[in-house]
Amino acid sequence: MDTKELLKKVRKIEIKTRRLSDHIFGGEYHSTFKGRGMTFSEVRQYQFGDDVRSIDWNVTARYNEPYVKVFEEERELTMMLMVDVSGSELFGTSNQFKKDIVTEISATLAFSALQNNDKVGVILFSDEVELFIPPKKGKSHVLRIIRELLEFHPKSSETNIAEALKFLTNVMKKKAIVFVLSDFIADDYDNTLRIVGNKHDVTGIRVYDEREETIPNLGMVQMQDAETGEIQLVNTQSKQVRSAYGQHYKDKVAYFSNSFNKSGCGVINCRADESYVKKLLGYFKRRG
Repeated sequence: MDTKELLKKVRKIEIKTRRLSDHIFGGEYHSTFKGRGMTFSEVRQYQFGDDVRSIDWNVTARYNEPYVKVFEEERELTMMLMVDVSGSELFGTSNQFKKDIVTEISATLAFSALQNNDKVGVILFSDEVELFIPPKKGKSHVLRIIRELLEFHPKSSETNIAEALKFLTNVMKKKAIVFVLSDFIADDYDNTLRIVGNKHDVTGIRVYDEREETIPNLGMVQMQDAETGEIQLVNTQSKQVRSAYGQHYKDKVAYFSNSFNKSGCGVINCRADESYVKKLLGYFKRRG
């Protein structure tokens, strides 16, 4: 992709996702993800209706009239986007690849954080951490994240979610809002997720295509694994083959749901041909 085409794509995504974050998600994001606590702001004269427990007795005694302490929410947060860039994200049978949906969701979340003056960082992962962009504020930083999501070419096409989660615990010492975006066609990450979920506010966003759920009856078909590159001849006429594939897929989805729920983490399931806007908004409202 040349620079001109890339900038055009970045701009297109910015316009679409920024409008969503400004008009829809900004307030929902703010009310869903609270700050780290309350910090002292100022002392002012007591007004009718103030909580008597907030009276500052030292200042009251000095001025011989009641004064109260005013606290405000310590708002600044850090959002980490953990994005699966493995080979299976390039699958898609509707108008978009899963990768395109993941990019748009990531951009929308990043602009929501930007609007609330929070930092945003990114971890792009396959079966290793491919790229780490440390959390920062600012529009230019968010646009850089979108550029990487559009243009990045991973070294590996396989997936290891546990490895990415371990990396997160090493680089993020303070509590962060974490969104893991993947199709979650993986396993062996539940123990690591439990550790991460105890420290951070984690949500898994599973982006999938409906055609992945079953294999249609097409006779003998050559199939290639998007992650390993392995090619094999599959008899899709066989009910046993189709049933085994369907069960394998259901097992992966169940593992995802169970792992995130047991770890106290949030879950969003977003099909590629569905509105991710409704999914995100519904999730924020339920949590807020």
